[in-house]
Amino acid sequence: MAWDFQTEPEFQQKLDWMQHFVREEIEPIDVLFPGGAAPYDVKNPETRKLVAPLQAEVKKQGLWACHLGPELGGLGYGQLKLALMNEILGRSTWAPSIFGTQAPDSGNAEILAHYGSEEQKRRYLDPLLAGEIVSSFSMTEPQAGSDPGEFRCRAIKQGSEWVIRGEKYFSSNSVLAEFLIVMVITDPDVPVHQGASMFLVPKDAPGVHFVRRSGLGIEPLGEGVHGYIRYEDVRVPEENLLGEPGQAFHIAQTRLSGGRIHHAMRTLGQVKRAFDMMCERSLSRRTQGEPLSRKQSVQNVIADSFIEIEQFRLLVLYTAWLIDQGDKRRARTYVSAIKVRTPAIMQDVVGRALHVHGALGCSNEMPLAHMWMTAPVMGIVDGPTEVHRVQVARDVLRDYKPSEGLWPDEYLPHRVDAAREKFAEVLEAHVGNL
Repeated sequence: MAWDFQTEPEFQQKLDWMQHFVREEIEPIDVLFPGGAAPYDVKNPETRKLVAPLQAEVKKQGLWACHLGPELGGLGYGQLKLALMNEILGRSTWAPSIFGTQAPDSGNAEILAHYGSEEQKRRYLDPLLAGEIVSSFSMTEPQAGSDPGEFRCRAIKQGSEWVIRGEKYFSSNSVLAEFLIVMVITDPDVPVHQGASMFLVPKDAPGVHFVRRSGLGIEPLGEGVHGYIRYEDVRVPEENLLGEPGQAFHIAQTRLSGGRIHHAMRTLGQVKRAFDMMCERSLSRRTQGEPLSRKQSVQNVIADSFIEIEQFRLLVLYTAWLIDQGDKRRARTYVSAIKVRTPAIMQDVVGRALHVHGALGCSNEMPLAHMWMTAPVMGIVDGPTEVHRVQVARDVLRDYKPSEGLWPDEYLPHRVDAAREKFAEVLEAHVGNL
Protein backbone atom coordinates (compact mmCIF):
# COMPACT_ATOMS: atom_id res chain seq x y z
CA MET A 1 0.00 0.00 0.00
CA ALA A 2 1.49 3.34 -1.07
CA TRP A 3 0.86 6.62 0.73
CA ASP A 4 1.61 10.01 -0.78
CA PHE A 5 0.73 13.37 0.69
CA GLN A 6 2.17 15.37 -2.20
CA THR A 7 0.33 17.03 -5.07
CA GLU A 8 1.81 16.53 -8.52
CA PRO A 9 3.84 19.63 -9.53
CA GLU A 10 1.67 20.53 -12.53
CA PHE A 11 -1.53 20.65 -10.48
CA GLN A 12 0.23 22.40 -7.61
CA GLN A 13 1.09 25.19 -10.03
CA LYS A 14 -2.62 25.57 -10.77
CA LEU A 15 -3.39 25.71 -7.04
CA ASP A 16 -0.68 28.32 -6.52
CA TRP A 17 -2.13 30.42 -9.34
CA MET A 18 -5.61 30.09 -7.81
CA GLN A 19 -4.33 31.10 -4.38
CA HIS A 20 -2.87 34.33 -5.73
CA PHE A 21 -5.80 35.03 -8.06
CA VAL A 22 -8.44 34.59 -5.34
CA ARG A 23 -6.59 36.73 -2.80
CA GLU A 24 -5.54 39.53 -5.12
CA GLU A 25 -8.33 39.72 -7.71
CA ILE A 26 -11.48 38.26 -6.15
CA GLU A 27 -11.39 38.99 -2.43
CA PRO A 28 -11.53 42.77 -3.09
CA ILE A 29 -14.91 42.19 -4.78
CA ASP A 30 -16.16 40.55 -1.56
CA VAL A 31 -15.56 43.85 0.22
CA LEU A 32 -17.22 46.02 -2.43
CA PHE A 33 -20.23 43.72 -2.99
CA PRO A 34 -20.77 41.73 0.23
CA GLY A 35 -23.55 39.28 0.95
CA GLY A 36 -24.03 35.68 -0.03
CA ALA A 37 -26.64 36.52 -2.68
CA ALA A 38 -24.59 39.10 -4.59
CA PRO A 39 -22.74 36.58 -6.82
CA TYR A 40 -26.05 35.09 -7.97
CA ASP A 41 -27.40 38.36 -9.31
CA VAL A 42 -25.96 37.73 -12.77
CA LYS A 43 -28.07 40.51 -14.31
CA ASN A 44 -26.37 43.25 -12.26
CA PRO A 45 -24.44 45.31 -14.87
CA GLU A 46 -22.09 46.81 -12.29
CA THR A 47 -20.80 43.49 -10.99
CA ARG A 48 -20.81 41.89 -14.45
CA LYS A 49 -18.18 44.42 -15.55
CA LEU A 50 -15.93 43.21 -12.74
CA VAL A 51 -16.69 39.52 -12.90
CA ALA A 52 -16.78 38.77 -16.63
CA PRO A 53 -13.05 39.48 -17.23
CA LEU A 54 -12.12 37.36 -14.22
CA GLN A 55 -14.26 34.47 -15.46
CA ALA A 56 -12.57 34.80 -18.85
CA GLU A 57 -9.16 34.54 -17.17
CA VAL A 58 -10.26 31.42 -15.27
CA LYS A 59 -11.41 29.85 -18.54
CA LYS A 60 -8.10 30.81 -20.14
CA GLN A 61 -6.31 28.95 -17.35
CA GLY A 62 -8.51 25.89 -17.98
CA LEU A 63 -10.01 26.04 -14.50
CA TRP A 64 -13.67 26.77 -15.30
CA ALA A 65 -16.26 24.33 -13.90
CA CYS A 66 -13.68 21.63 -13.27
CA HIS A 67 -16.26 19.38 -11.60
CA LEU A 68 -17.83 18.73 -15.00
CA GLY A 69 -16.66 16.19 -17.55
CA PRO A 70 -14.88 17.25 -20.74
CA GLU A 71 -18.09 16.80 -22.74
CA LEU A 72 -19.57 19.70 -20.74
CA GLY A 73 -16.55 21.96 -20.89
CA GLY A 74 -14.88 20.88 -17.65
CA LEU A 75 -11.81 18.81 -16.90
CA GLY A 76 -13.58 15.97 -15.09
CA TYR A 77 -11.39 16.34 -12.02
CA GLY A 78 -11.85 13.79 -9.28
CA GLN A 79 -13.03 14.77 -5.81
CA LEU A 80 -9.53 14.99 -4.34
CA LYS A 81 -8.43 17.69 -6.78
CA LEU A 82 -11.77 19.45 -6.46
CA ALA A 83 -11.39 19.44 -2.68
CA LEU A 84 -7.99 21.14 -2.90
CA MET A 85 -9.46 23.73 -5.25
CA ASN A 86 -12.48 24.39 -3.05
CA GLU A 87 -10.25 24.94 -0.04
CA ILE A 88 -8.95 27.99 -1.88
CA LEU A 89 -12.30 29.09 -3.29
CA GLY A 90 -13.85 28.96 0.17
CA ARG A 91 -11.92 32.05 1.24
CA SER A 92 -14.16 34.23 -0.92
CA THR A 93 -17.91 34.59 -1.40
CA TRP A 94 -17.44 35.45 -5.07
CA ALA A 95 -14.78 32.89 -5.98
CA PRO A 96 -17.07 29.89 -6.66
CA SER A 97 -19.13 31.92 -9.16
CA ILE A 98 -16.01 33.20 -10.87
CA PHE A 99 -14.75 29.61 -11.21
CA GLY A 100 -18.14 28.22 -12.29
CA THR A 101 -18.60 25.97 -9.25
CA GLN A 102 -21.24 27.79 -7.18
CA ALA A 103 -23.92 25.80 -5.40
CA PRO A 104 -26.65 24.82 -6.10
CA ASP A 105 -25.92 25.51 -9.78
CA SER A 106 -23.05 23.03 -9.92
CA GLY A 107 -25.22 20.15 -8.68
CA ASN A 108 -28.22 21.21 -10.75
CA ALA A 109 -26.02 21.27 -13.85
CA GLU A 110 -24.99 17.69 -13.19
CA ILE A 111 -28.63 16.64 -12.84
CA LEU A 112 -29.57 18.36 -16.11
CA ALA A 113 -26.56 16.87 -17.86
CA HIS A 114 -27.61 13.36 -16.84
CA TYR A 115 -31.38 13.59 -17.13
CA GLY A 116 -32.35 16.65 -19.19
CA SER A 117 -33.57 16.48 -22.78
CA GLU A 118 -31.53 18.05 -25.57
CA GLU A 119 -33.93 21.02 -25.67
CA GLN A 120 -33.72 21.45 -21.89
CA LYS A 121 -29.95 21.38 -22.05
CA ARG A 122 -29.96 24.01 -24.78
CA ARG A 123 -32.41 26.26 -22.92
CA TYR A 124 -31.09 25.87 -19.37
CA LEU A 125 -27.87 23.88 -19.08
CA ASP A 126 -25.81 25.77 -21.66
CA PRO A 127 -26.46 29.25 -20.19
CA LEU A 128 -26.10 27.83 -16.67
CA LEU A 129 -22.65 26.47 -17.49
CA ALA A 130 -21.75 29.78 -19.13
CA GLY A 131 -22.62 31.67 -15.94
CA GLU A 132 -25.40 33.59 -17.68
CA ILE A 133 -28.24 32.34 -15.45
CA VAL A 134 -28.66 30.76 -12.02
CA SER A 135 -30.94 27.98 -10.79
CA SER A 136 -32.69 26.82 -7.65
CA PHE A 137 -33.13 23.52 -5.82
CA SER A 138 -36.65 23.53 -4.36
CA MET A 139 -37.01 20.78 -1.76
CA THR A 140 -37.55 22.01 1.82
CA GLU A 141 -41.15 22.41 2.99
CA PRO A 142 -42.54 24.64 5.75
CA GLN A 143 -43.91 21.82 7.92
CA ALA A 144 -41.29 19.17 7.09
CA GLY A 145 -37.93 20.84 6.67
CA SER A 146 -35.85 18.50 4.52
CA ASP A 147 -37.57 15.25 5.58
CA PRO A 148 -39.19 13.81 2.42
CA GLY A 149 -41.23 11.45 4.55
CA GLU A 150 -43.30 14.46 5.65
CA PHE A 151 -43.59 16.18 2.27
CA ARG A 152 -47.04 17.28 1.15
CA CYS A 153 -46.09 18.77 -2.22
CA ARG A 154 -47.52 16.40 -4.84
CA ALA A 155 -47.38 15.88 -8.58
CA ILE A 156 -50.25 14.11 -10.31
CA LYS A 157 -50.12 12.78 -13.87
CA GLN A 158 -52.90 14.14 -16.07
CA GLY A 159 -52.61 13.02 -19.68
CA SER A 160 -49.23 14.15 -21.05
CA GLU A 161 -48.65 16.59 -18.19
CA TRP A 162 -47.76 16.55 -14.53
CA VAL A 163 -49.61 18.91 -12.18
CA ILE A 164 -47.65 20.11 -9.14
CA ARG A 165 -49.45 21.29 -5.99
CA GLY A 166 -47.92 22.28 -2.68
CA GLU A 167 -45.50 24.61 -0.96
CA LYS A 168 -41.72 24.83 -0.70
CA TYR A 169 -39.76 26.98 1.71
CA PHE A 170 -36.29 28.51 1.46
CA SER A 171 -35.80 27.41 -2.15
CA SER A 172 -32.20 28.44 -2.73
CA ASN A 173 -31.71 31.57 -4.89
CA SER A 174 -35.16 31.07 -6.41
CA VAL A 175 -35.85 34.82 -6.53
CA LEU A 176 -33.00 35.17 -9.04
CA ALA A 177 -33.29 31.78 -10.76
CA GLU A 178 -34.43 31.02 -14.29
CA PHE A 179 -35.59 27.53 -13.37
CA LEU A 180 -36.18 25.31 -10.37
CA ILE A 181 -35.55 21.63 -9.78
CA VAL A 182 -38.46 20.61 -7.56
CA MET A 183 -38.60 17.46 -5.43
CA VAL A 184 -42.18 16.22 -4.90
CA ILE A 185 -44.15 13.09 -4.06
CA THR A 186 -45.60 11.29 -7.09
CA ASP A 187 -46.70 8.10 -5.33
CA PRO A 188 -47.76 8.50 -1.68
CA ASP A 189 -48.68 4.80 -1.40
CA VAL A 190 -45.11 3.47 -1.48
CA PRO A 191 -42.08 4.21 0.74
CA VAL A 192 -40.82 7.72 0.12
CA HIS A 193 -37.54 6.45 -1.34
CA GLN A 194 -39.62 4.94 -4.14
CA GLY A 195 -42.32 7.59 -4.40
CA ALA A 196 -40.40 10.89 -4.67
CA SER A 197 -39.60 12.44 -8.05
CA MET A 198 -37.85 15.51 -9.43
CA PHE A 199 -39.16 17.98 -11.99
CA LEU A 200 -37.66 20.79 -14.01
CA VAL A 201 -39.93 23.84 -13.58
CA PRO A 202 -39.41 27.19 -15.35
CA LYS A 203 -39.75 29.99 -12.81
CA ASP A 204 -42.20 31.81 -15.06
CA ALA A 205 -44.49 28.79 -15.40
CA PRO A 206 -48.13 29.65 -14.61
CA GLY A 207 -48.95 28.79 -11.01
CA VAL A 208 -45.46 29.36 -9.55
CA HIS A 209 -46.39 31.87 -6.87
CA PHE A 210 -43.80 33.52 -4.64
CA VAL A 211 -45.40 34.02 -1.22
CA ARG A 212 -42.42 35.99 0.08
CA ARG A 213 -38.66 36.32 0.09
CA SER A 214 -36.65 34.59 2.79
CA GLY A 215 -33.08 35.31 3.80
CA LEU A 216 -30.56 34.26 6.40
CA GLY A 217 -30.86 35.56 9.95
CA ILE A 218 -28.31 38.27 9.28
CA GLU A 219 -30.54 39.79 6.58
CA PRO A 220 -33.46 42.17 7.24
CA LEU A 221 -36.97 40.69 7.34
CA GLY A 222 -38.54 40.65 3.89
CA GLU A 223 -35.20 40.54 2.08
CA GLY A 224 -33.18 37.63 0.78
CA VAL A 225 -33.27 35.53 -2.38
CA HIS A 226 -34.52 32.21 -1.02
CA GLY A 227 -38.20 31.94 -1.84
CA TYR A 228 -41.24 30.67 -0.01
CA ILE A 229 -43.07 29.26 -3.04
CA ARG A 230 -46.58 27.98 -3.56
CA TYR A 231 -47.04 25.69 -6.56
CA GLU A 232 -50.68 26.18 -7.55
CA ASP A 233 -51.57 23.55 -10.17
CA VAL A 234 -48.30 24.11 -12.03
CA ARG A 235 -48.46 22.12 -15.25
CA VAL A 236 -45.27 20.81 -16.81
CA PRO A 237 -44.90 18.43 -19.77
CA GLU A 238 -43.98 14.85 -19.01
CA GLU A 239 -40.47 15.37 -20.39
CA ASN A 240 -39.84 17.74 -17.45
CA LEU A 241 -39.78 14.72 -15.17
CA LEU A 242 -36.08 14.14 -14.49
CA GLY A 243 -35.31 10.46 -14.78
CA GLU A 244 -38.13 8.06 -13.98
CA PRO A 245 -40.96 8.43 -11.45
CA GLY A 246 -39.70 7.61 -7.97
CA GLN A 247 -36.04 8.25 -8.82
CA ALA A 248 -35.55 11.45 -6.80
CA PHE A 249 -33.29 9.89 -4.18
CA HIS A 250 -31.15 8.22 -6.81
CA ILE A 251 -30.85 11.49 -8.72
CA ALA A 252 -30.02 13.39 -5.54
CA GLN A 253 -26.95 11.23 -5.03
CA THR A 254 -25.65 12.58 -8.34
CA ARG A 255 -25.05 15.88 -6.61
CA LEU A 256 -24.87 15.36 -2.85
CA SER A 257 -21.65 13.49 -1.95
CA GLY A 258 -19.39 15.74 -4.00
CA GLY A 259 -21.36 18.79 -2.90
CA ARG A 260 -20.84 17.96 0.77
CA ILE A 261 -17.10 17.67 0.24
CA HIS A 262 -17.08 21.01 -1.57
CA HIS A 263 -19.02 22.60 1.30
CA ALA A 264 -16.58 21.13 3.80
CA MET A 265 -13.48 22.36 1.99
CA ARG A 266 -14.95 25.80 1.37
CA THR A 267 -15.77 25.99 5.05
CA LEU A 268 -12.18 24.98 5.76
CA GLY A 269 -11.02 27.87 3.58
CA GLN A 270 -13.10 30.25 5.71
CA VAL A 271 -11.85 28.66 8.93
CA LYS A 272 -8.20 28.99 7.88
CA ARG A 273 -8.84 32.62 7.03
CA ALA A 274 -10.23 33.16 10.54
CA PHE A 275 -7.20 31.34 11.96
CA ASP A 276 -4.89 33.71 10.06
CA MET A 277 -6.74 36.65 11.60
CA MET A 278 -6.44 35.08 15.05
CA CYS A 279 -2.69 34.61 14.78
CA GLU A 280 -2.09 38.08 13.36
CA ARG A 281 -4.18 39.74 16.08
CA SER A 282 -2.54 37.77 18.88
CA LEU A 283 0.83 39.12 17.77
CA SER A 284 -0.45 42.68 17.31
CA ARG A 285 -2.77 43.28 20.27
CA ARG A 286 -1.23 43.98 23.67
CA THR A 287 -2.66 43.60 27.14
CA GLN A 288 -1.05 43.77 30.56
CA GLY A 289 2.20 44.91 29.01
CA GLU A 290 2.72 42.11 26.47
CA PRO A 291 1.27 40.71 23.24
CA LEU A 292 -1.70 38.40 23.52
CA SER A 293 0.45 35.70 21.92
CA ARG A 294 2.40 35.47 25.18
CA LYS A 295 -0.72 34.54 27.16
CA GLN A 296 -1.03 30.81 27.75
CA SER A 297 -4.79 30.78 27.22
CA VAL A 298 -4.34 32.37 23.79
CA GLN A 299 -1.56 29.92 22.95
CA ASN A 300 -3.95 27.11 23.90
CA VAL A 301 -6.70 28.25 21.52
CA ILE A 302 -4.17 28.74 18.71
CA ALA A 303 -2.77 25.23 19.25
CA ASP A 304 -6.22 23.65 19.52
CA SER A 305 -7.37 25.44 16.38
CA PHE A 306 -4.32 24.38 14.38
CA ILE A 307 -4.75 20.74 15.42
CA GLU A 308 -8.47 20.70 14.64
CA ILE A 309 -7.96 22.33 11.25
CA GLU A 310 -5.32 19.80 10.22
CA GLN A 311 -7.39 16.86 11.47
CA PHE A 312 -10.46 18.06 9.59
CA ARG A 313 -8.51 18.75 6.42
CA LEU A 314 -7.06 15.25 6.35
CA LEU A 315 -10.48 13.72 7.03
CA VAL A 316 -12.06 15.58 4.11
CA LEU A 317 -9.21 14.80 1.71
CA TYR A 318 -9.33 11.13 2.69
CA THR A 319 -13.08 11.11 2.02
CA ALA A 320 -12.50 12.67 -1.39
CA TRP A 321 -9.87 10.02 -2.11
CA LEU A 322 -12.30 7.24 -1.16
CA ILE A 323 -14.85 8.57 -3.64
CA ASP A 324 -12.21 8.71 -6.37
CA GLN A 325 -11.35 5.08 -5.59
CA GLY A 326 -14.98 4.07 -6.16
CA ASP A 327 -15.46 2.82 -2.59
CA LYS A 328 -19.02 4.13 -2.28
CA ARG A 329 -19.95 2.23 0.88
CA ARG A 330 -17.04 3.50 2.97
CA ALA A 331 -17.21 6.93 1.37
CA ARG A 332 -20.82 7.36 2.48
CA THR A 333 -19.80 6.97 6.12
CA TYR A 334 -17.00 9.48 5.78
CA VAL A 335 -19.15 11.97 3.86
CA SER A 336 -21.59 11.95 6.78
CA ALA A 337 -18.70 12.29 9.22
CA ILE A 338 -17.34 15.44 7.57
CA LYS A 339 -20.88 16.82 7.37
CA VAL A 340 -21.15 16.47 11.15
CA ARG A 341 -17.78 18.08 11.76
CA THR A 342 -18.13 21.01 9.34
CA PRO A 343 -20.36 23.32 11.44
CA ALA A 344 -18.50 22.42 14.63
CA ILE A 345 -15.08 23.47 13.36
CA MET A 346 -16.56 26.65 11.87
CA GLN A 347 -18.17 27.59 15.17
CA ASP A 348 -15.17 26.71 17.32
CA VAL A 349 -12.29 28.26 15.38
CA VAL A 350 -14.13 31.36 14.18
CA GLY A 351 -15.52 31.88 17.68
CA ARG A 352 -12.01 31.77 19.12
CA ALA A 353 -10.73 34.21 16.51
CA LEU A 354 -13.61 36.57 17.30
CA HIS A 355 -12.81 36.37 21.02
CA VAL A 356 -9.12 37.15 20.49
CA HIS A 357 -10.17 40.32 18.63
CA GLY A 358 -12.40 41.43 21.52
CA ALA A 359 -14.88 44.21 20.69
CA LEU A 360 -13.38 44.56 17.22
CA GLY A 361 -14.23 40.92 16.48
CA CYS A 362 -17.87 41.53 17.40
CA SER A 363 -18.07 44.64 15.25
CA ASN A 364 -19.14 45.06 11.64
CA GLU A 365 -15.62 46.26 10.84
CA MET A 366 -14.29 42.70 10.80
CA PRO A 367 -15.84 39.72 8.98
CA LEU A 368 -15.64 37.38 11.98
CA ALA A 369 -19.12 37.94 13.47
CA HIS A 370 -20.71 37.35 10.07
CA MET A 371 -18.60 34.22 9.54
CA TRP A 372 -19.49 32.86 12.97
CA MET A 373 -23.21 33.32 12.34
CA THR A 374 -23.00 31.10 9.26
CA ALA A 375 -21.86 28.10 11.34
CA PRO A 376 -25.44 27.02 12.21
CA VAL A 377 -26.31 27.18 8.51
CA MET A 378 -23.65 24.58 7.77
CA GLY A 379 -25.35 22.30 10.30
CA ILE A 380 -28.55 22.37 8.23
CA VAL A 381 -27.60 22.51 4.54
CA ASP A 382 -27.46 19.13 2.78
CA GLY A 383 -29.25 17.49 5.71
CA PRO A 384 -29.22 18.26 9.45
CA THR A 385 -26.22 17.18 11.50
CA GLU A 386 -28.32 14.80 13.61
CA VAL A 387 -29.30 12.74 10.57
CA HIS A 388 -25.68 12.32 9.56
CA ARG A 389 -24.65 11.32 13.09
CA VAL A 390 -27.22 8.53 12.94
CA GLN A 391 -25.92 7.51 9.50
CA VAL A 392 -22.33 7.31 10.78
CA ALA A 393 -23.38 5.22 13.77
CA ARG A 394 -25.42 2.82 11.65
CA ASP A 395 -22.62 2.37 9.13
CA VAL A 396 -20.01 1.82 11.84
CA LEU A 397 -22.15 -0.70 13.74
CA ARG A 398 -22.57 -2.84 10.61
CA ASP A 399 -18.95 -3.90 11.06
CA TYR A 400 -19.58 -5.18 14.58
CA LYS A 401 -21.59 -7.98 16.16
CA PRO A 402 -22.82 -8.56 19.72
CA SER A 403 -20.84 -10.74 22.08
CA GLU A 404 -21.97 -14.35 22.07
CA GLY A 405 -22.15 -14.85 25.81
CA LEU A 406 -23.11 -12.92 28.90
CA TRP A 407 -19.81 -11.05 29.13
CA PRO A 408 -18.08 -8.75 26.61
CA ASP A 409 -15.30 -10.17 24.43
CA GLU A 410 -12.76 -8.09 26.36
CA TYR A 411 -13.91 -9.47 29.75
CA LEU A 412 -10.55 -10.02 31.45
CA PRO A 413 -11.26 -13.23 33.44
CA HIS A 414 -12.20 -15.00 30.19
CA ARG A 415 -9.22 -13.55 28.34
CA VAL A 416 -6.85 -14.71 31.08
CA ASP A 417 -8.29 -18.24 30.90
CA ALA A 418 -7.99 -18.23 27.08
CA ALA A 419 -4.40 -16.98 27.24
CA ARG A 420 -3.44 -19.67 29.74
CA GLU A 421 -4.99 -22.32 27.51
CA LYS A 422 -3.19 -20.96 24.43
CA PHE A 423 0.22 -21.01 26.10
CA ALA A 424 -0.40 -24.02 28.39
CA GLU A 425 2.55 -26.09 27.15
CA VAL A 426 5.02 -23.22 27.51
CA LEU A 427 3.71 -22.31 30.93
CA GLU A 428 3.81 -25.96 32.13
CA ALA A 429 7.36 -26.37 30.85
CA HIS A 430 8.43 -23.20 32.63
CA VAL A 431 6.82 -24.31 35.89
CA GLY A 432 8.41 -27.78 35.53
CA ASN A 433 11.89 -26.28 35.18
CA LEU A 434 11.62 -24.26 38.37
